[in-house]
Amino acid sequence: MSDVVIKAESLGKKYLIGHRAESGRYVALRDVLAHNARTLWHKTRALAQGKPLIEGDSLEEFWALQDVSFEIRRGETVGIIGRNGAGKSTLLKVLSRITEPSAGRVTIRGRVASLLEVGTGFHPELSGRENIYLNGAIMGMTRAEISRKFDEIVAFAEVAKFLDTPVKRYSSGMYVRLAFAVAAHLEPEILVVDEVLAVGDSQFQKKCLGKMGDVAKEGRTVLFVSHNMAAVQHLCQRGMVLREGRLCEHGEIEGAVRAYLAEVKARTLTTALGERIDRKGSQWLKFVRVTISDPQGNELQRVVSGQDALLRLHYESARALRNASVLVSFNVRSSQGYLLANLNSQDSGNDVLDIHRQGRFECSWPRFNLRSGSYECNLFCSVNGEIVDWLQGAFILQVEDGDFHRTGRLIGREQGDVLISHSWASCAP
Repeated sequence: MSDVVIKAESLGKKYLIGHRAESGRYVALRDVLAHNARTLWHKTRALAQGKPLIEGDSLEEFWALQDVSFEIRRGETVGIIGRNGAGKSTLLKVLSRITEPSAGRVTIRGRVASLLEVGTGFHPELSGRENIYLNGAIMGMTRAEISRKFDEIVAFAEVAKFLDTPVKRYSSGMYVRLAFAVAAHLEPEILVVDEVLAVGDSQFQKKCLGKMGDVAKEGRTVLFVSHNMAAVQHLCQRGMVLREGRLCEHGEIEGAVRAYLAEVKARTLTTALGERIDRKGSQWLKFVRVTISDPQGNELQRVVSGQDALLRLHYESARALRNASVLVSFNVRSSQGYLLANLNSQDSGNDVLDIHRQGRFECSWPRFNLRSGSYECNLFCSVNGEIVDWLQGAFILQVEDGDFHRTGRLIGREQGDVLISHSWASCAP
C-alpha cells in the first residue's frame, strides 16, 4: 500500500442538466407569468440552499463518472484514453481536486500539478513571472524553491521576452508552454496532463513528451490523456480505458490501446455519422455523411491505391456564410492508432470557404498512396475560429492495393506502407 499514490473507490460524478420544454405556437400571458414566477422561486431556493443555478423546465441526472475504482502506484505512467464524452477530463478534475466527487472517494498521496485546459491555474492580470511564483505557492513550495527552478522554467517555455507581460496577452501556444513548464518543473509527485498539449506546435509537443518521460524516470507519477495512441504507447506503461463514464479496461498499455481501437472501429461501423453524439464543438454545423468518389463522381466502397480519389464530407448547417475562415480537416490513422497523414484546408491554402445550409467539403487526393488495409479517420471543422464539429473515428477508409506506378506490376508490402510517385534517370557526368 505504501507505493499506492492514487486510490479511487467507487468514484462517481453527477451533473444536473436542464431541459427547456418545447413551447406551443400560442402561449397565454398567464402561462408566461406563472412560468416566470416558478423559475424565480426555484432559483431563490437553490441560492438559499447553496446549490448551482440550472436553467430549464426539467432536470436530468447525468453521471459523467460511475463506479470507477483503480489504484496507481508511485512511478507509473498511466494513459487515460476514451472517446469524447467518456469522462476522461472529469476524472482528471476530480483527481486534481478541482471537482468534488458525487459518490465514492479518492485518496491521493503527494503533491499534484495539473495541466487540464488553457488558462487553468493562471491569473490573467498577473505577468508570467508572477504566475510562476503564484503556482509554486499554491503547490506548497517556498519562494526559495521556486527561484531555484525559475530559469529552467523560463528557458523551457521560451517566453523570456514576455516574462513581465500579463498572461492575458499571451497566445494560446505561449500560455500552454509556460503552464506546462511550471507544472513539470516544480517537482510534483504526481503530474496530470490533459489533451491541452495539442495546442502547441509539434516541436514543443515532442519536448513535453520528453520532459514527461524524464519526470517518470525520476520515480514520479504521470497521468496522461491523449487521443494520440502513438504518444500514449511511447510514454505510458499502463492504460485506463473509459467508456460512458465507466472504467472498462485497466492494465498494460498495449492491451488498453487494443481495446480502445476495437471499440472505436465497432462504433464507427455501426452508428451513422449524423446520429453520433460523441462529438465536440458548438454543432451548428455537423458532419452527417462521408462519401468517396472517383473524379467522374462514381461513389466508391473502397479506394484502390494509385487511383485519383475525391473525399466528400457532407454537412448540415444552421447558418449560411460567405467567405468564412474555415479549417476543415481529417486525419488518417493506422490500425495501431499511428497518425499517417493530416489533410486540412489551411495547409493547402483553401481556408476561405462558403458555408451552405446543406453542403459538402471536397478534398481531392490524387494518386491515392496508401497500402491495402482499414484506416480510421477523425473529422474536424472550425469556422471563424470556433470549433463547430469534431469527431474521433468518424469514418473508415478501406483500401486495396493497385497498380500505383501504372507499370502493370503490384508493389510488394515489404517495400513499405506508403507509396511515393517517383522516377529515375541515368545522366552522364
